[in-house]
Amino acid sequence: MEANALTPVHLDHVMDGLAVNPALPAPMIRRLFARRRGLGRVAGRPDLTEAMVAEIVATDDHWLLHSLALNDRLPDRFRIRLAAHRDSGVRSALALRAESAPREMLERLVDDPDPKVRECLAKGDHTPPDLRARLAADADPAVRAALAKHWTRAPEAVRRVLLTDPEAEVRAAACATYFARLPHPVPPADLVPALLADPVTRAGAVVHAVLDADAFQRLAEDPDGDVRAELARHPDLPPSVREALAVDPSLYVRVKVFARPDTPEGERARIHTSVHELSRSMADPDPDEEAILQWYRDSAAPTELRTLRLPWVTADPLPHIDSPYVGFRLSAAESEALPAEAVARLLHDEEETVRLTMAASAPHLVDLATAESIERRYLRRRDKFTFWWEKAEILPFPPTTLRRFATDPVPRLRSLAPRDPDLPPELAEQLARDAEYHVRLAVAPHRNLPLLSLLRLLADPSERVAQAAGASPHLPAEHMDRLLILEGL
Repeated sequence: MEANALTPVHLDHVMDGLAVNPALPAPMIRRLFARRRGLGRVAGRPDLTEAMVAEIVATDDHWLLHSLALNDRLPDRFRIRLAAHRDSGVRSALALRAESAPREMLERLVDDPDPKVRECLAKGDHTPPDLRARLAADADPAVRAALAKHWTRAPEAVRRVLLTDPEAEVRAAACATYFARLPHPVPPADLVPALLADPVTRAGAVVHAVLDADAFQRLAEDPDGDVRAELARHPDLPPSVREALAVDPSLYVRVKVFARPDTPEGERARIHTSVHELSRSMADPDPDEEAILQWYRDSAAPTELRTLRLPWVTADPLPHIDSPYVGFRLSAAESEALPAEAVARLLHDEEETVRLTMAASAPHLVDLATAESIERRYLRRRDKFTFWWEKAEILPFPPTTLRRFATDPVPRLRSLAPRDPDLPPELAEQLARDAEYHVRLAVAPHRNLPLLSLLRLLADPSERVAQAAGASPHLPAEHMDRLLILEGL
């Protein structure tokens, strides 16, 4: 069967790719407005004319309007018009684009009848501060809690209002151990005693409190594991309390003691051993929400030890490049001030996360052989092929190396070959037939991929590959037209 006669297995995904294809002609863009499957991706295109936008608005289709509301190229007059739309999902999408939104639209949305819309404004870093501050007095506590969790740089007057809110949900969000943004806010000193006395804010206040010996002892016995974990981070923690927390029933608490700069090495080693041993012998949790949460935290403790990011280690990395603890070497690898010899050692560390982190911190010190070694040793489960380590600019390779990768037995390396913009067509065609779908995905948009190969990828068994083929700007218009006809458009 000819490739151009193949019917896509995943036509919906091909159409999703076609909807964002930068080479899609204007008349075909308009034909997609009649499509009622998918998420309305065509309305997110940056090249829509005002006439096209008006046509989309006239459809009154939820997904098209939702996608249009998220389009940061949307003209202001349409934003203002959609701010009065009956669909709160569309209005919420508008609220997420405060950075480029007109003031008139935002003033309307800050008083929106749906709290979900106002919550989107509360979370948005680009919501104007004066409008955002108004949400500290919002009638819905969920809106105020969202504001507290996301606006960590709010003026002190606003944070005071949130820290003293009558609703526990809001106070807990305003004085928490986790915030959606950095840096974490420090509560005003005069409010700390009351926050420490309040069970819902105690954990968030502990590390900021001035404590005496009795308070340290009392908090070390608090039934809330979060309180004890935060106490373990206190800068003035007495050695006796640190020793008690080092054998805390919660492995989560022990990890916090492990991470302290003043923890003696012998104590640190004992914690490391106990966390791994106890996590392996944990019994199933009681059918209680708190017990289940604690069980999951304790079972995750060994992983947390391995992934620790310790600023005090990064600030003075040299003593830790040979640490027996992965988290310490990982933190050392985040330093951008290590000498070349130390960088070389961490680039060849036995732990992949250390190697990758060091390469990201000092890409200019990664020679070609080491770069290839890192990529060749890059481990992943098959369902986790794509990871943060996908940036071509971190470990660049010359065209000669990339072309050699095209026939490498390691799929990861073959997937890198299409980074060569001048990859020969015969190699691109070979990669398009690869057994590993990630390799086919990488080559689908390549400019030198032969047309027959691209057409075959439209019928690929992988949804992602088929979508990437539909989005290829090198797909001829006559084949775009055929796909639209298959979709009934």
